[in-house]
Amino acid sequence: MAFKLRAGGRAKTMWLPIAGSVAIPRGSIVEFTSGTIVAGDSGTLPGEAVGVLDRTIAATDSDYAVARLVPVLVPTEKGVVWECNDVDGTFTAADVGVEVDLTDAVAVNVDASSIKIAKCVGFGSATSSLFQLKIGGSY
Repeated sequence: MAFKLRAGGRAKTMWLPIAGSVAIPRGSIVEFTSGTIVAGDSGTLPGEAVGVLDRTIAATDSDYAVARLVPVLVPTEKGVVWECNDVDGTFTAADVGVEVDLTDAVAVNVDASSIKIAKCVGFGSATSSLFQLKIGGSY
């Protein structure tokens, strides 16, 4: 799992539409495209991110080819903290407070900071630490 809800704020489950035949792993940051959610990527802007997918959508699911609603965790207040266990780049305790970009929907890139969609708020290890996400445009 990439992003997992931790402490420091609340989130609620919202059931959002996804197109049929779209696979997205649990813990992915998602955004809307043409009225349905898709996995975020390195270009996902803070105002476009809507939440974190709370269920894996896989090609082996019985309803995989069907357009449906899926659970997405959406922050309901500022200060929500997420653990990311997929950190790309050279990451140290000195990076706490640094704003970074995504590598893809499940990973942060601590060596990129042009979009600044995630802020490190706690160092765990070089590959897993705590972040606030700019979902909806603010932390």
